[in-house]
Amino acid sequence: HRHKYIPKIQFKRRAPRAIREIRKFAAKAMLTKDIRIDTTLNRYIWSNGIRNLPRRIRVRMSRKRNEDEDAKEKMYTLVQHIPVESFKGLQTEVVKDE
Repeated sequence: HRHKYIPKIQFKRRAPRAIREIRKFAAKAMLTKDIRIDTTLNRYIWSNGIRNLPRRIRVRMSRKRNEDEDAKEKMYTLVQHIPVESFKGLQTEVVKDE
């Protein structure tokens, strides 16, 4: 529910604030400081302009190992957009990579 995190925010700051709120949510849920937003998610948030944001967004958050040797964090989180027909009856799915 993206609209819960953007109440009473000035129109010209809504899309950047939505990106920051997604980063904050992902950092809290996945326990990593390095959050990377996929370009498809960024385009979906900005699709209606800076002020008219989509009310709900389905995302996939995946924690991945950092391949860069001199990185500060060992893990990073990749946040991707998942297009859905309807938001009715969706549940959180936990997928473990083998």
